[in-house]
Amino acid sequence: MSDNLVVYDTTLRDGAQQEGMNLSVADKVTLLPLLESYGADIIEGGWPGAIPRDTEFFAVLKDSNPLTSAKLAAFGATRKAHVAVQDDPQVAALLDSGAPIITLVAKSDARHVELALRTTEEENLAMVTDTVEYLTAQGREVMVDLEHFFDGAADNGDYTFSVAVAAAKAGASTIIPCDTNGGALPHQILTLVSKLKARLAEEGLEPRLGIHAHNDGEMAVANTLVAVTAGASHIQGTVNGYGERTGNANILTAVANLQLKMGKDVVTAEQLAEQTRVSHAVAELVNIAPYGRQPYTGISAFAHKAGLHASAIRVDADLYQHIDPALVGNDMRMIVSDMAGRASIELKAREVGLDLSNRPDVLAEVTSRIKAAEAQGYTYDATDASVELLVREIIDGSRLSYFDIESWTTHLSGSIDRSNGAEAVVKLSTGMGRSLTVGEGVGPVDALDHALRSALVPVYPELDSCELTDFKVRILDGSAATRATTRVIVSMASPAGVWATVGVGKDVVEASWEALTDGYIYGLFKAGVAPL
Repeated sequence: MSDNLVVYDTTLRDGAQQEGMNLSVADKVTLLPLLESYGADIIEGGWPGAIPRDTEFFAVLKDSNPLTSAKLAAFGATRKAHVAVQDDPQVAALLDSGAPIITLVAKSDARHVELALRTTEEENLAMVTDTVEYLTAQGREVMVDLEHFFDGAADNGDYTFSVAVAAAKAGASTIIPCDTNGGALPHQILTLVSKLKARLAEEGLEPRLGIHAHNDGEMAVANTLVAVTAGASHIQGTVNGYGERTGNANILTAVANLQLKMGKDVVTAEQLAEQTRVSHAVAELVNIAPYGRQPYTGISAFAHKAGLHASAIRVDADLYQHIDPALVGNDMRMIVSDMAGRASIELKAREVGLDLSNRPDVLAEVTSRIKAAEAQGYTYDATDASVELLVREIIDGSRLSYFDIESWTTHLSGSIDRSNGAEAVVKLSTGMGRSLTVGEGVGPVDALDHALRSALVPVYPELDSCELTDFKVRILDGSAATRATTRVIVSMASPAGVWATVGVGKDVVEASWEALTDGYIYGLFKAGVAPL
């Protein structure tokens, strides 16, 4: 834990409230080491006593806790109105969780006290005081989330600040004002956190101050940074900004900004370099596709497309990058497109180990071919494998060849009961001779893929571990209706890496066939198989 800043991760609790996310106990346990690896000091595991799955999660961790340095926190509420704290079953569940840190949510907006809790302002203060005192007496560190703090302070600041004072006097180690509705702006955060710090100091209180920001105004990270400027030294957020509605502050972005731009001592350099890996691994585990344009960790965060940028980057990569991407475990990528000049092509070739700095003829040919292909509907923004195949074809004078296609056909059938299926026949030749294979699938592309694999895997067992991971179709000219050109991008993965190829045709089957065959050709090349 940094002496200056505490990183509090609430991915497993607040992040898990995102629409479409459903984490099992096993999922949450698996995520713990990932959250620890980027530098989280405290990981909030959930709400025991209120959510059965979270109760089970804390029970499992009593026997086997994979955390080595991060501390576990349990989230819960203050005692109920007019109920003795020792008799409140939800408070008892927090103790039973075994978590060394308990984070209590307390109402700090007088309107919520009256309308949501349906009690008095005085009773709410007593609920906060009683619960904090009781839990600290049991040897637990208690932190208090001041729910709706910024909205409450704007409406009735005296009462909102009094809740913070009550929590601190009762022994809370950390007071965290929350922008629960996510509507506050940075200047409001700066003003109110500063006022909170001053009010606590007037009372002779010096708890650690935190910030918990939601992203409804797309200000969550900015609000986190200005809160730190105002005196907060505890930041809360979620990996990739997960959370209900528009999400929480992205804790990875906040940490990177604080450390790289504001000079704060937040995590180690090694932990910072884990950010991209953690971002993508967590996305995979929660089954939400990574956002390519996410700052710092997105696949496009350091991707350059315009020829002007490429010319400058060839001289000095930092001319068009705000940081060295390696600091957060990411890489620079050159995107090849019809905007590309020779500098873009040269840098792209360098990425795959090809030096074209003294090959102006190759650079000119590749640039010309790409511009012509994109005019026909091809795109090379995210299909690096297709670019590399093209560059190598021009360098070698011929395309990489592992098989010769004689013909392929597909047949789609349906019935009145709406059941359907597809069959494909592929005829091709390899170094082991001619083959005719049949594939069945749920559609013509699936059937073609099965037929092609049936023909190739016996000859090239390296393809057995190659799998199709994504399939994107785009109609390029909707006004042409069924005569429209179709573009397909296929993504594949194997132990040798991940790659994508593009195909264009008069229909989805023709475009898919091109993308599929190029994908398997590139997979064989990546596996180190010598071409025919």
